[in-house]
Amino acid sequence: MKKALLLLLLAAANAQAQPKPEHNLKHVALPARWDEAMPLGNGMIGALIWQKAGKLRFSLDRVDLWDDRPMPKIDQLKFSYVIEQVKKKDYRPVQELGDVPYEANAAPTKIPGAAMELDMTGWGDAVSGELDIRTGLHEARFASGAIFRTYVHAKNDYGMFTLEGAPFKLELIAPTYFSEKRSGDANSVEGHSLSRLGYQQGTVTKEGNSIRYHQPTYEGHYYEVLVEWKEANGKTSGSWTISNDKKAVLPAAAGNTKQSWESHAAWWKSYWDRSSITLPEPLLEKEYYLDMYKFGSVARAHTPPISLQAVWTADNGNLPPWKGDFHHDLNTQLSYWPGYTANHTDLTEGFTNWLWNTKAENARYTKHYFGVEGLNVPGVNTISGKPMGGWIQYSMSPTVAAWLAQHFYWQWKFSGDEKFLRERCKPWFDEVAMFLKNIRVKDPVTGQFKLPLSSSPEYHDNSIKAWFQDYTNYDLALIRFFFTAYAEIAAAAGDKNVPSAQVALQDYPALYGDSTGLHIAPGHPLDGSHRHHSQLMGIYPLKVLSYQREADRQLIDNSLAWMSKNGTRAWVGYSFAWAASLYAQSGNGDSTVSYLRKFASNFVSSNSFHLNGDQKGGQYSGFTYRPFTLEGNFAYAQGVHEMLMQTHDNVIHLFPALPTDWKSVAFRKLRSESGCLVSAEMQDGRLKQVTVYAERAQTVKLKRNVAGLQLQALKGAVEGDVITLRLKKGEKAVLKP
Repeated sequence: MKKALLLLLLAAANAQAQPKPEHNLKHVALPARWDEAMPLGNGMIGALIWQKAGKLRFSLDRVDLWDDRPMPKIDQLKFSYVIEQVKKKDYRPVQELGDVPYEANAAPTKIPGAAMELDMTGWGDAVSGELDIRTGLHEARFASGAIFRTYVHAKNDYGMFTLEGAPFKLELIAPTYFSEKRSGDANSVEGHSLSRLGYQQGTVTKEGNSIRYHQPTYEGHYYEVLVEWKEANGKTSGSWTISNDKKAVLPAAAGNTKQSWESHAAWWKSYWDRSSITLPEPLLEKEYYLDMYKFGSVARAHTPPISLQAVWTADNGNLPPWKGDFHHDLNTQLSYWPGYTANHTDLTEGFTNWLWNTKAENARYTKHYFGVEGLNVPGVNTISGKPMGGWIQYSMSPTVAAWLAQHFYWQWKFSGDEKFLRERCKPWFDEVAMFLKNIRVKDPVTGQFKLPLSSSPEYHDNSIKAWFQDYTNYDLALIRFFFTAYAEIAAAAGDKNVPSAQVALQDYPALYGDSTGLHIAPGHPLDGSHRHHSQLMGIYPLKVLSYQREADRQLIDNSLAWMSKNGTRAWVGYSFAWAASLYAQSGNGDSTVSYLRKFASNFVSSNSFHLNGDQKGGQYSGFTYRPFTLEGNFAYAQGVHEMLMQTHDNVIHLFPALPTDWKSVAFRKLRSESGCLVSAEMQDGRLKQVTVYAERAQTVKLKRNVAGLQLQALKGAVEGDVITLRLKKGEKAVLKP
């Protein structure tokens, strides 16, 4: 990359990019920790750029590097046995089979790749550094005049780097998979020692200007890391890649720096052009764009879904927190929240693709563990869908697939993809419906349906008290959402054999609540601060309850007031981000933005990674640790979206939850639940314009009252407070106050 060409391409890419230079990650000295590093990624491979012991370090990763051995003992467990032991009040045998192995065994787990280190001797002190999130390019400058640049190609599985004006000395550092001393003390949050996996230590081979690392893993599997470089005219240009179960080979494109950069920059330009937002608070706006940068770095349609850390596995000699696995008791679900509204349904499809591709293993698990036909999914599973156990009330919950079904529903609703509806969404719902009907039982007293056992993540942790004989509001809200969505999906697909939601739910109870709001379960109101807002699922994301319905308002208000009264001492980062979306449903913009501020100021690292605990010494939470997971970041971005646009009962609400002091705010091309693209702007408290664009022929309904102003229907029918637009494919409607 010649400097003139680089600047030209950057200018072209940035001309229409939505993030601004002030949103970039900037530093003088390189970050000194892996969880503060500059993050690069493309959904399949990733790198963290930081400094360790005087050397510039690339922590390299690939999302499908997994030790996918089955969890020991887990297939000895059956739901019928759990029910029996709960009735006997003898739960320890269940924990021995379902919970203990998760901590006792290092595998199954996500595993790290390797690291590259550049000796910075002679470079001088770092004087500036910046990750340009508009293009995913990191640049660092040094006192000697040395310039280092790197990026991970957005479309192809390789990384590029250049070094100008400094000597080049590279080492490839293998993780310590083998050690004579194997530590067994660390837990799954801190990360087990890599040596506990029992691998033979890999080999590092250097030939000319290339280094190859070959690492055997388990049962004949292996991975490789390959780095190649060339030096000319005082400049070193190089590339790297990671392969899984095959020899690592760099594509020819990696040797063409101009062509590689152009295709990479074009992808990011297209990504940022999909949507944008403008907020009056720099802290919140920057965090939003950093989080959406990370979304663009970890989500692709063809890759495994976003796990706890995605392409940025810990580089500290240990396994990643919670084994870097796929947690479906909120982590994967929250991670995809912003993708739909931000108009990235091409990337959110990666989640449903993976769920579809692992369906056979999930069906095996369903039959084996629950003993019935149909489809459920382990709440904690490996990359191939195998159950991992650990707190089985949630990791082997009966309603996991019902929550995952929401992502099939959203993928169809937001995209309007009829092929997806018929070939993926409807069949998925069919099989999950079969399971939910097969697992339910009749309450002998009320005659209503119930689950044999019910739970609410992560209430009472993994004790026997975490099981309830009646429906929890978590499970019940999921089931009520599921059958409501199923009726809508079936009607759209032309299947008249699926009953209406009213018929399907007539023998299920309503959500439980009183003056304290929604209970955990009947007779069990929330009794203290609780990190997982599981009892409030019916408010968001499921929207079984809606503030737009007068009958639901008091219950929602009571629930939020009671949550607030119990405080945030037992919350973690994602709790604050999720709370923002909960409050946004009630139109309370001041509380919504308060939780967003707390998240962005206290629960992220200097590089914007969500670190779970309160990084300002426990100002808002009693958790002050720093395990890195991604779902808090993406739930934050969705909290911003929910302030700007919501859909209730198929009606789009614009600026539904703005804080009282926000007078100028805008968004461009956010995607509504009906699949249209909406742009709107307010300046100095006055609505300027609303634009609705239809990618397909459709009927769009908008709430006419926007922030106290009445939209004029330049085209469309007005009925009460709703404007109905009937738009042709490619048609745009402009509305003004």
